[in-house]
Amino acid sequence: MTDRLTPKLPKWPFLLGDILLVAVAVAIVFRGEGAFDTLEIAACVVSVALGAWFCVTPFLKEYRTASQLAENNGLADTLTQIQNLENVGAQIATATSQWQNVQEQSSRTAAAAKEIAEHIAAESKSFSEFLQKANEQEKNHLRLEVEKLRRAEGDWLQIVVRLLDHIYALNVAAGHSGQPNLIEQLGNFQNACREVVRRVGLVPFVIKPGEAFDAKIHQLPDPETNVAANAQVAETLATGFTFQGQLLRPAIVNLQPGEPSARAEIAPSSSKPAAPLASEPTLL
Repeated sequence: MTDRLTPKLPKWPFLLGDILLVAVAVAIVFRGEGAFDTLEIAACVVSVALGAWFCVTPFLKEYRTASQLAENNGLADTLTQIQNLENVGAQIATATSQWQNVQEQSSRTAAAAKEIAEHIAAESKSFSEFLQKANEQEKNHLRLEVEKLRRAEGDWLQIVVRLLDHIYALNVAAGHSGQPNLIEQLGNFQNACREVVRRVGLVPFVIKPGEAFDAKIHQLPDPETNVAANAQVAETLATGFTFQGQLLRPAIVNLQPGEPSARAEIAPSSSKPAAPLASEPTLL
């Protein structure tokens, strides 16, 4: 609130007029010497009343002026407060506008973040599907490669087994020929071949004569032939094979005389193995 100077009204003219009027009333009173007519009484009353009025008039004027000034000051303060309220309202409106802008920006940011999240989710789903398809294709490709390798391994084993069967047939034929040099050379050749295939896990085995017949690792040329419980092996027609510790093919044998068997003769001069030797190995 702004302090304002209160205007001062000079009081001496009013006091002077009051004194003069009172003096006039006193003069009227002393002039009459106890006998007053109506005119003198009225003049005396008027003089005293005017003197009283002159006495209080400056104070009334000052009071009215002070009241008006206080009222004006109150109005000024009210106007100032109203202006302050208007400023506060403007600030509130500005803050509200800024808050609305912030809210709009936040809404846009949230929408953009949601869109980005959806896009990332879609990309992740597509990438997962792509990886799954690629994985399935890779599995199928590896499965095909494994099957090819197994077929190739089976073909390789069949070829090697047939070669070893032919080599064993040559050794048997050499044994029947009775030529020591030929028997020794073919025996060394067979041992060298067996040593080579043993390095990859293919192990041939020959049944010794007189060994008890075991259906798990022995086989007759005719698998349907009934074998006695105490049957013994007479000779090995075709070697048996194990591959990496598993039985690949039983040894084909003949039983000793008197045992039920179908003996197959191996011709020394024949370049082809007997029928049992030509059978293809089966992976167990």
